[in-house]
Amino acid sequence: MLQKHLRNVAIIAHVDHGKTTLVDKLLRASGAFRENQKVEERVLDSNDQERERGITILAKNISIEYEGVKINIIDTPGHADFGGEVERVLRMADGALLLVDAFEGPMPQTRFVLRNAIDAGLAIMLVVNKIDRDGARPEMVVNNTLDLMMDLGATDEQLEFAMEHVVYCSAILGKADTNPALKNDNMTPLLDMIIEALPAPDIDVDGPLAMQCVTVDHSSYVGRIGIGRVYSGTIHDAEKILVVKNDGTTENATVKQLFTFDYLGRKECQRIEAGDIGAVVGVDDTDIGDVYTDPEKPVSLDPIHIDPPTMSVIFEPSTSPLVGRDGDIVGGRQLKERLAREGENNVTMTIKETEDKTGVEVSGRGILHLSVLMETLRREGFEFQVGRPRVLFKKEGGQTLEPIELAVVETPGEYSGKIIELFGDAGGTMRNMETGENLTHLEFAIPTRGIMGLKNRILNATHGEGIFYHNFLEYGPFAGEIGGRSNGAMISMSTEKAVAYALGTLQERGAMFVEPGTEVYEGMLVGERSKPGDMVVNVAKTKNLGNQRSATADIAVQLTPPKTFSLEEALEYIDDDELVEITPKNIRMRKRILNDIERRKDKVRRGLVDKTKK
Repeated sequence: MLQKHLRNVAIIAHVDHGKTTLVDKLLRASGAFRENQKVEERVLDSNDQERERGITILAKNISIEYEGVKINIIDTPGHADFGGEVERVLRMADGALLLVDAFEGPMPQTRFVLRNAIDAGLAIMLVVNKIDRDGARPEMVVNNTLDLMMDLGATDEQLEFAMEHVVYCSAILGKADTNPALKNDNMTPLLDMIIEALPAPDIDVDGPLAMQCVTVDHSSYVGRIGIGRVYSGTIHDAEKILVVKNDGTTENATVKQLFTFDYLGRKECQRIEAGDIGAVVGVDDTDIGDVYTDPEKPVSLDPIHIDPPTMSVIFEPSTSPLVGRDGDIVGGRQLKERLAREGENNVTMTIKETEDKTGVEVSGRGILHLSVLMETLRREGFEFQVGRPRVLFKKEGGQTLEPIELAVVETPGEYSGKIIELFGDAGGTMRNMETGENLTHLEFAIPTRGIMGLKNRILNATHGEGIFYHNFLEYGPFAGEIGGRSNGAMISMSTEKAVAYALGTLQERGAMFVEPGTEVYEGMLVGERSKPGDMVVNVAKTKNLGNQRSATADIAVQLTPPKTFSLEEALEYIDDDELVEITPKNIRMRKRILNDIERRKDKVRRGLVDKTKK
């Protein structure tokens, strides 16, 4: 039975193609805000990091009312590190809006999210955004997107639907039209096409209850909240239900509260009918994939399998000489308790204590996925340290397999040779190369191990003009040893403040990470040598004062600005014997063993010889 008063629509796109901005304008067009109400831009990106990074991290559910139809809209992440969110939430949708930039066209992450939508059997409506952008080429973009759909195995029905239902818009201007000229000055053509073209849920309202949990929210008051779609029947408040877990085990529960989505918020209700999306309170240990069903007539649905993590990092309490200067929470017990809570709330991560009880191993889908958690902790006042991210291998048929990424680089043609060389050194294999008028498109299969630190090398090789994206492709055979960082580090020999004279001398030997006045400590990385092998340096050395003057005595030291690192860049930069110290105010890199003599003794104990040491 068609639920004509409902539409469940997912919005999918490559990073920064305008999904969240489009949702803003749809909310405004449907009357979600008062005429004079002041609303922040990208209102769905409620997380501070989402606003600052300009990306969507968590899938969001909202609803709008238009022409008597409730439209449930699911805004999905575009970055591959949060791909687990995309795969799951698409199960709640019947149709999808595929946003594509009118100038850039389909990009690597477009392929990733589009493949998921095609596999889910969704009707896909093409929305060509940023039509007002200089150099927009809508016709070519539409053709390229349809070609991509064919490459990804779209059915004839999906292709035909996409060809017939194309909307051109400028989300930033709040305009949409079926004509690229964009003569219309509001979003109603897009809303009209959603109502007229995208399918309504076709379900059995009178059948036995079947609702599947796709996302888990958490409240300190009521505990876990299961969010999902009702596939048949109706779920009622205070109703006794059977919970079928992913592994087939069952348990009984009683619904304590029900909510449906109402514009940007949730509205408590007494029932949720088939076809609608809602939230259920009362299943204490609910997890992704749980099916809430009728105890008398249980219904089985396909289980949801969360993709396993591909990378892990160990969190430890900080042992820095400067510990406690920036943050309020420095203890190991508080860090373990906080990460344990994260494990309850964040089902996409695996969190467990290390065997020696000194730290907590956190596994996720990539460096960005892990660094978002680190950034959250430092904003909460934690000080801690983490080691180098470690790729997770798996055994299959006696063979060691490792995660392989599909990496795509768009670069000016003159740099393509350097890019191919970089990927070759990092264990990559070229899969495709297309040469255009201005840019060369390169695709590589590369072990996840080889991705770490590659972005900076690509930017250096292309003088900042290269565009680099990657996402998980598959598990493949172990690719052997991959070269790490080629240049050595400059390591501070003492705990003091850096001075200009010392930095001016040292910058002739490489790039500095600190500036005059920066407080450093013994074992901290203060720079990078221009050749292999670590070097212990004194960044607090001052000029010896004598009674002789020279013609150049008063010439000021000319310092090059220090090289700075984001959290992701620091994680990719460090070696196995190094750590990243994270505080609310600083990100520092250091040696795991701070004292130089102790480091040498450790190398002797482990049978390691530093052949580059002179």
